[in-house]
Amino acid sequence: MTSQRPATPRNAVYSGTFDPFTLGHVDVVRRAAGLFDHLIIAVAVAHHKKTLFSLQERVELAQLATQSIATVSVVPFDGLIMDFCVAQNACAVVRGVRNLTDFDYEAQMAAMNRKLAAQVETVFLLPDAPLQCISSTLVREISKLGGDVSQMVSPQIAQALGRVHAQAQAPGSAAKGA
Repeated sequence: MTSQRPATPRNAVYSGTFDPFTLGHVDVVRRAAGLFDHLIIAVAVAHHKKTLFSLQERVELAQLATQSIATVSVVPFDGLIMDFCVAQNACAVVRGVRNLTDFDYEAQMAAMNRKLAAQVETVFLLPDAPLQCISSTLVREISKLGGDVSQMVSPQIAQALGRVHAQAQAPGSAAKGA
């Protein structure tokens, strides 16, 4: 029996704030890129969060981190992820799940997303075991306190984190003492 590719490309969306884009994110992207014809990394505007990096910076850093994966594109988005998925003709939304806490939250989101766009499946992917402890929140905190994040993010992102924290500590910086 011969397996044939569907006539329509199988697009998937991997969404998040990605503040910053970690090696765990890269691992999920590599896995998802192997499952779909095209993977769209959708970087959220994140109205509900104060991000370390601007939206444009987060898009650029995600592009840098994934530039070697040909079937991946990175775009900003605002609004409901299911509306974005439908607009992109995505058959799936990809979610990285590191632990049971992530799974519990993501399972609730998947059920709600199915109500919004039943034609878009949710695919859960586990990052490689050594990367499962990495979260953007922890990377930001470790970096802010001067810790080594080189095993958690790409070199370009580690440099960007260093620049942001150096600027925050510069004399006259509005963020000094924050």
